[in-house]
Amino acid sequence: MIWARGDVEPRPASALCRASIGAPGWREPDGERRLLDHIGITVSDLARSRDFYATALAPLGYAVMKDGAASVGFGVAGGEGRSLDPGGDFWITQGTPRPPLAHFAFSASTREAVDAFFEAALKAGGVDNGRPGLRLRYHPNYYAAFILDPDGYNLEAVCHSAP
Repeated sequence: MIWARGDVEPRPASALCRASIGAPGWREPDGERRLLDHIGITVSDLARSRDFYATALAPLGYAVMKDGAASVGFGVAGGEGRSLDPGGDFWITQGTPRPPLAHFAFSASTREAVDAFFEAALKAGGVDNGRPGLRLRYHPNYYAAFILDPDGYNLEAVCHSAP
């Protein structure tokens, strides 16, 4: 069972599938298939988390795309990494977060964007969980920063490009 935007009760994941993974079916306007359309998490204080994510994700091109009473959608309106769902591809919904809390890695186009994410997230109330820098154990150009959000979710901004 999963929760979807606007749900009052969870429903089977199969009810939300556009097409089975690997099967012929729905494609994005650019002709590519994408594994995920959107991700949603439950937060304990929607207003606080809305403000946190609006600030922390702005350096990565994200903005509020849909602002509702029980949930908020964030996405990239245009250009590289554009969200194909008009409501956004990252959603937060008011509720009680339940462990284990997930880890999310947001793509950054430059190392400077990773640095800006880290600083913005700290200013918005996030907790340092790994300063910006190379993580050579993954690969030679893995440049990332880690922040814990107000509910304890582990957020990462990562750039895979050489300087």
